[in-house]
Amino acid sequence: MAESTILTGQFVRISQTPASIGERIIALIIDYVLIGFYIFSTVTVLSKLRLPSDFTMIFFLAVIYLPVLFYSFLCEMFNYGQSLGKRLMNIRVVKADGSVPSISSYLLRWLLFPIDGPITGGLGLLVALLTKNSQRMGDLAAGTMVIKEKNYRKIHVSLDEFDYLTQNYQPTYPQAADLSLEQINVITRTLQSGKKDRIRYIAQLTKKVQELLSVTPRENNQEKFLQTVLRDYQYYALEEI
Repeated sequence: MAESTILTGQFVRISQTPASIGERIIALIIDYVLIGFYIFSTVTVLSKLRLPSDFTMIFFLAVIYLPVLFYSFLCEMFNYGQSLGKRLMNIRVVKADGSVPSISSYLLRWLLFPIDGPITGGLGLLVALLTKNSQRMGDLAAGTMVIKEKNYRKIHVSLDEFDYLTQNYQPTYPQAADLSLEQINVITRTLQSGKKDRIRYIAQLTKKVQELLSVTPRENNQEKFLQTVLRDYQYYALEEI
């Protein structure tokens, strides 16, 4: 399986390899075996309790049906993209850009699983075989992929694209380290914008960033101020690696 390389918004280069179809199938089989064991054990206990029929239905719904139904969604959401089967196989669900999927991404994968498998007779398997990163339809819709965890951990920083961030670089605004990736993306998009009212947007953004960081720009030029903030953020992001 071909390895893909991604440069994240935090300026970290991630090398990751998609999990093979075989690994994903084995992980799924492990999950089904564990689910089967859970159902068998719970039903056995339930049969010995001799509960009233009305309560038995509620117990079945709350303790067996719902946990089994939401198993993969809850496991992946609370275990950083891994069901128990995936954990044993050392594979994990991530966004295609290497980041952690959102709850909506996990939910979309879960909702589309019946279409990938039971309903269509395994159409998702065919799609996974035909796509570059072995993505089933749920992955394509959610923007996710399943990768080999060992390869995902091979992370290294690429400084080639940021040669100005040398060891002698002195940040001007240390507060830039507290900015979120979303805020940095807004600054980047604004600086790269080719709109007619770009200058007005830069002025508005400069004021917001100045208030957010509680700083007084040392540059006379608003655009240079935003560029400096962006570079300072990059500097601290690289330092954390």
